[in-house]
Parts: sequence; C-alpha cells; structure tokens
Amino acid sequence: MPSQVYSRKNPFQARLTVNRPLTLPGSGKDTRHYELSLEGSGLVYECGDSMGVFCKNDPELVDDILRRLGFSGSEPVATGERPPEPVRDVLLRDCDLGLPDRKFLKAIVDRSSSAPLLASLLSPERRDDLMQFLRGQDVLDFLHQHPSTTFTPQEFVPTLRKLQPRLYSIASSRKAVGEAVHFTIGTVRYEIRKRLRKGVCSSWLAERVTPETPVPLFVHSAKGFRMPEDSSTAMIMVGPGTGVAPFRAFLQERKVCGASGKNWLFFGEQHAATDFLYGEELERYRADGILTRLDTAFSRDQAGKIYVQDRMREAAAELWHWIGGGAHVFVCGDASRMAKDVDEALHGILAEQGGLGREGAALYLEQMKKDKRYKRDVY
Repeated sequence: MPSQVYSRKNPFQARLTVNRPLTLPGSGKDTRHYELSLEGSGLVYECGDSMGVFCKNDPELVDDILRRLGFSGSEPVATGERPPEPVRDVLLRDCDLGLPDRKFLKAIVDRSSSAPLLASLLSPERRDDLMQFLRGQDVLDFLHQHPSTTFTPQEFVPTLRKLQPRLYSIASSRKAVGEAVHFTIGTVRYEIRKRLRKGVCSSWLAERVTPETPVPLFVHSAKGFRMPEDSSTAMIMVGPGTGVAPFRAFLQERKVCGASGKNWLFFGEQHAATDFLYGEELERYRADGILTRLDTAFSRDQAGKIYVQDRMREAAAELWHWIGGGAHVFVCGDASRMAKDVDEALHGILAEQGGLGREGAALYLEQMKKDKRYKRDVY
C-alpha cells in the first residue's frame, strides 16, 4: 500500500518507460505513444478518465526572455510559496509564458511609451478585440514589441499566469496494463513571426523527458465519459486523431473482461500510410472480433477531403439500427470543428433514418444525453 495519497496538490512522480512515434516518416505530424510507470502509487483510474501532467517550459524560450530583460537568471525571486529561488528556475517551472495575463499587459502599458493600441484594448468593452489581438502571441512577443519596457526579476514574475497542468485522455485500461498509464499525444510545433513555437507539455514529453525525469501527474476523473455499465451494450466511438486515445482504453478493457457488446470505431487522420494511429492494433481487434466495425477517413488521400462525419453519413442506416437498438455514442477530440460536425451529422441521421424530422432528432439526442447514451470528451 502507498504511504500517501496522490492528488493534484500532491502529484505522483511517475517514470517514463516508453516514448515512441505513432506517425511515420513523411507525416506532417508528430504524434506519440507514451507509457509511464505508476508502480507504488496506488493511483486508480477508470477508462474515460484523464491524467493531469505538470510540465516545464522550454529552456530556450526562458533563456530568450532572460536575455531580452537583461537578467542573468540567477537573481533570487520570492513567490510566496517557497524561499527565494533563481528567476530562471521559477520561469521554467511555475510561469505560463504563453498567452499573456492582463496584469502583464497592463505592466507593459505602464512601462512603455509605445503601447497606445494595447492600452485601448485593455478597456473592458474591448475584451473581444483584445482576445483577437492576442491570438498567436506570447510573452516574448510583447517584450520584443515594446523594447523600452524594463522590469526587475521580482517585478516581472508576478505579472505572469501560473503554469497549469495539462490534461490528457488516458489511452489504456488499468485491467490490461496494471500499474501503468498510456497517453496518445500530438507534439505541437508551428512557426509564427519567424519563431518556432512549441506546445509546452507535448514538446517537454517528446524532447526533454527521459526515464530519469520525474513526471508529476494525478488522476482527473471523468464520470460523464464512462463505458456502459452493462458490458453487453453496443458502443459507437468517434475519435479522429488523438481522440482515439480513450477508445483504445475502451477496447482494451472490453477484451480483458470478455465483454459481449459490439464496438464500432470511426477514426480519421490525414494519410493512411503515415497517420493511421494504432492501425495494426486496431486491425487485430477487428480480426479478433473485439472491434465489430472500423470505418476510417483519411482526409488527404483523395482529391476531395473525407472526414469521420462523412463516413457516418455513408453508414447512416446501420448507425440508426445500432442507436435504435440502445448503443451508446462517444465522441472525443477537437471541440471547435469535429465535434460540431459530428453532432450535426448525428442530427441528420436521426432525422432521416429514424423519420424523426429535425425537431424530433434534436429531442431524441437530448434524451440520449440525459440517459448518458451520448457522451463527449472534447477540447
């Protein structure tokens, strides 16, 4: 038994055991499979849960900020949580260097003679304009744009947001992997204004975490995204890209438990040759009968783009047969586009195949939500 209980306030220091690419050479993405040991933690998670991961900032970004401000990095800073520490350590571990806080922006305005636009955007009635202006910019951008701005280390650190843990859907069943947890994470890298930007946690895991690096994490329960209690209940899972993660866990669990319920997965990505995440594994599940049906949509393998919602419409009659028979529908992935498009496709399928009409379909889907038969984990 563990000697202590681990939580967000007291995260377990996990050890990375596997970091392997899921995308192949030639892909436009870097999506990876991670495995971390939870041995001795006593941590318990269920399929559908997430893990919170505490990460560190990119040292190159921190050093660029230190150079811009003229700090050596060794200057002591008191944060109120610990004894004074070198400002470089504090920036690496505690501070969000991405989207600037209003406190930071106000400090820029107060210290700079060249920020009239920023000053006007900070008025409450221009909140939407400010958010649009901030899009794609980070703390270093604003320091470069206002070179006359100066801070002491003790003045600078309190203007920054606190670096928050990142939540990742769990891609494993505890019953299948024991004292371990798996993740499916796309490494975020892109260029804006001739600077390479990186996802804070995804690049930390991909580039700088070794088996000797402690990875602080905790369980984030998601009771609204649980598998059906009755293992004979059919599941329809829509998980393009890294949204496949929880459904890999679902399939692992159903295999271990010998569940009789049918399972249908819709998976989408850009190219079948390079981006079919867990492709061989999913094909084995299909061959073994665990995965009753697998529909894939590789958007860029043909002239016209095809997405998971298009595959759903193509299989509308069979989908309605499953849903009408009591199947639970799960959706995981991008909230801004994919989840909305999938929801719209479901409305259309219910309206047409179920003969419900648009209004009846909306009511039917709302009842599915109330009955916990339509569940989404979107971000």
